[in-house]
Amino acid sequence: MTIQTASTEVLKALAVTCELTGTQLSQDAVRIMARDLGAYPEAMVLGALDRCRKELRFRLTVADVISRLDDGRPGPEEAWAMIRPALEDESVTIVWTDEMARGSAAARGLVLAGDPVAGRMAFLESYKNLVQKARDAGQAPVWSPSLGVDRHGREGALLEAVKLGRLKFEHATRLLPNLEEPAKSVIDLISPPMPARSTVDAETYTGSGTPT
Repeated sequence: MTIQTASTEVLKALAVTCELTGTQLSQDAVRIMARDLGAYPEAMVLGALDRCRKELRFRLTVADVISRLDDGRPGPEEAWAMIRPALEDESVTIVWTDEMARGSAAARGLVLAGDPVAGRMAFLESYKNLVQKARDAGQAPVWSPSLGVDRHGREGALLEAVKLGRLKFEHATRLLPNLEEPAKSVIDLISPPMPARSTVDAETYTGSGTPT
């Protein structure tokens, strides 16, 4: 999205959002805010502004909009719920984004030390910063598996990731040692795969990240 091609719709949405959130901005300020959002696909920005109109009770900021962009990355709380089982139990397999994996480093020691509350706070802070940097750089989310030591417990997480479009079928089945030839029930479970949210409007990003 660029300010030249999307200014009308985005500026209109910004104006309405400012009015409904009691935000006082000059016309120039609104245009600058629209320019700052210009690195992201227009549909994502409009969706984020719609969420802002419904959720915000105070002054609108650019950070409010960017934090609500639906680019396929889980929200901070959802991401924490996804990784916590793997932090507490090394047998658990999960499929996560690069930002989730890197953010977990800040939480792992605290969780293992018996302080999941501090672990959660550390993860949320790290994850939010990592996602912000990735979005600022125009990088689409990249999903990868983190395999638990329970080889036979991998199937559910991996096939769910295929179903959601986060992993390719061939990639997932190579990681399932108990499925040399996928059973018909497995194929039925994951076919046809849903389009990956991580690839929505990925062509409009300037970054090099691609889904796994």
